[in-house]
Amino acid sequence: MDEKTNVMRILDKKKIKYTSYSYVNTDAISGVEVASVLGQDPKQVFKTLVTAGKSKNYYIFVIPVEKELDLKKAAKSVGEKSIEMIKSKDLLPLTGYVHGGCSPIGTKKQFITTIDISVKDLETFIFSAGKIGYQVELSLDDLKKVIRVQLADLV
Repeated sequence: MDEKTNVMRILDKKKIKYTSYSYVNTDAISGVEVASVLGQDPKQVFKTLVTAGKSKNYYIFVIPVEKELDLKKAAKSVGEKSIEMIKSKDLLPLTGYVHGGCSPIGTKKQFITTIDISVKDLETFIFSAGKIGYQVELSLDDLKKVIRVQLADLV
């Protein structure tokens, strides 16, 4: 793949091995469609969700594409009374990413990032490379070398 995203450049700089995927020339929109186009198990492909807590703090949750974020479990995992998804229009100014291309790596500001506990059963997992049409695959241990993450039951 010729095009490098910011996420890939960050991983390269830290000398972290990853596999990149592109689905640019497809109609895939949802995470499940992306997993299908890439020929990957949807349990291994994760989506990045950005939320706001009652405290006005922002949080990133990374969950399998075929699942829904349980807002109560998510709030509990970060010690908030409640959280809600942020509006699409707020995503770019907050993270530097557009809806559908949001990655836990390379956000404008480092937010608390919580990944669904199911990631522990996987050798590697796949998530957005920070641009619509691009994904990266790496191990949880390698991701931990780039950003601080915690695990919780989120779905």
